[in-house]
Amino acid sequence: MALLQDKVALITGGSRGIGRGIVERFVQEGADVAFTYMSNAEKANALAAELASSGRKVMAIQSDAADFNAAQKAVDDVVAAWGRLDVLVNNAGITKDQLLMRMSEADFDAVMSTNMKSVFNMTKAVLRTMLKQRSGSIINMSSIVGVQGNAGQANYSASKAAILGFTKSVAKELGSRNIRSNAIAPGFIETEMTAALDQKVVEGWREGIPLKRGGSPTDVANACVFLGSDMSSYITGQTLSVCGGLLM
Repeated sequence: MALLQDKVALITGGSRGIGRGIVERFVQEGADVAFTYMSNAEKANALAAELASSGRKVMAIQSDAADFNAAQKAVDDVVAAWGRLDVLVNNAGITKDQLLMRMSEADFDAVMSTNMKSVFNMTKAVLRTMLKQRSGSIINMSSIVGVQGNAGQANYSASKAAILGFTKSVAKELGSRNIRSNAIAPGFIETEMTAALDQKVVEGWREGIPLKRGGSPTDVANACVFLGSDMSSYITGQTLSVCGGLLM
């Protein structure tokens, strides 16, 4: 049997990059999957239609996870359609990198809202359903820069570090109800965004990684499958680094 057979999952920011990789792997492992996207409805709906051809239910929801009411509506739509919600993956995120002395208040606020407040919004929105079920897995996408920081990313690092504290607190609050909360901290993951970078720069980053390669969205997605499945039923409040050994 597939690892996520007949589970219902909601993934934020699921139309491209790491999020798309998670959506695809969850469908492959037997889950019915809803994912949110912000702007490109044509691309998102095409992905949903493509994956639904496998026989699983797939739903694309245009929604801003940083909006409290929109987050609740997205969850309500999934539960109304499919009757339950077993796995939430808080993946939506942005970067607005700049040295602190040049960083605007607007850029700091935007990153904190999209990356951190969205995690609060979506987690709050799923609680009633998961508490009623007395089961659920919440997976929050952090980053290794949330653990060790990075120059030029004070806003991004702060948002990703906040996610780690939030994850542990939720694990302590909800563990008695069989609701698990874990985080994933990706390292250098190669997506369509990194493909546009200077290849000499990319090669330099790869050389600094013990495994001598960047990760793929599938590498992160596989970790999400594990944390969303019953194989991790005794794991909560933890951070799983998917970074090729970059963080030790």
